Amino acid sequence: MDLSIIIPVHNEEKNLPILYERCVLVLEKLKVQAEMIFIDDGSFDKSLDIILELSDKDERIHYFSFTRNFGHQIALSCGLEHASGAVIVTIDSDLQDPPELIIEMYEEWKKGYKLVYAKRRKREGEGFFKKAFSFLFYRILSRMVGFDIPLDTGDYRLMDRQVVDVLLKLKEHQHYLRGQVAWTGLKSTFVYFNRHERKFGDSSYPFKKQLRLALDGITSFSSFPLKLVVWAGFLVFLIAFILIVYTLYVRLIGKHTVEGWASLMISLLFLGGIQMISIGILGQYIRRIDENVRDRPNYVLKEIFKNE
Repeated sequence: MDLSIIIPVHNEEKNLPILYERCVLVLEKLKVQAEMIFIDDGSFDKSLDIILELSDKDERIHYFSFTRNFGHQIALSCGLEHASGAVIVTIDSDLQDPPELIIEMYEEWKKGYKLVYAKRRKREGEGFFKKAFSFLFYRILSRMVGFDIPLDTGDYRLMDRQVVDVLLKLKEHQHYLRGQVAWTGLKSTFVYFNRHERKFGDSSYPFKKQLRLALDGITSFSSFPLKLVVWAGFLVFLIAFILIVYTLYVRLIGKHTVEGWASLMISLLFLGGIQMISIGILGQYIRRIDENVRDRPNYVLKEIFKNE
């Protein structure tokens, strides 16, 4: 198999037929032996029915259906586990990423690149808050980790089989593929495009999921939050020490009584806030350890279909 296209799906019934037709045109131009792997991530619309119809008329289509919504990154990982191509492309099913770009990405791969990222020039149809959050998060994360994570890229990328083989060896349960792919350090390049506005349906990646993905990204590749807790501890200790010296000076040297209610309450609230934040950060890392120790499967399959 020359090329595998992995397509995670969650309630994309109106987009799937259009996406399929555009992918078919791309494959006709590339003239390669290919497969399209659809991962139904617990859709409750007619997405799975449409995938079934497409698989009946095209033997290049395989699909895997989850029992419930396990998440976008897990769906991508499922596709990687079952892809057999020498080259693997991951693309969302919402039509915001143009399948036609695969042709240009494939040409870059033939030049010897192991990773070809689709890098966004513009992001149409996205609100200011979402853009600002993504802009700040990826730039902060790139400073926290010890390797470069490409900015302004999502999960639309082409990967050589060597990259996928490395990813499949990573046994952690918290999947943050954008970081894991960059972590491999293999030779990479970019192709540029303008990301279109979603045509049909609503985004299945609300802010809550974005925030969860951001936390997974930070705790997967950086110990900076733990270092921040230590620095905060030293800062609190320094402030407390200064207040102790001041209180003793006023009481013993100045012979004045310190009216301490306000300062005491401020100190207690400040210390309590630092402690709660610290416990929360530690809890995120402990959660990762706990989930990996339990070693539950990342997903449960309801239905599998592979054309032979």
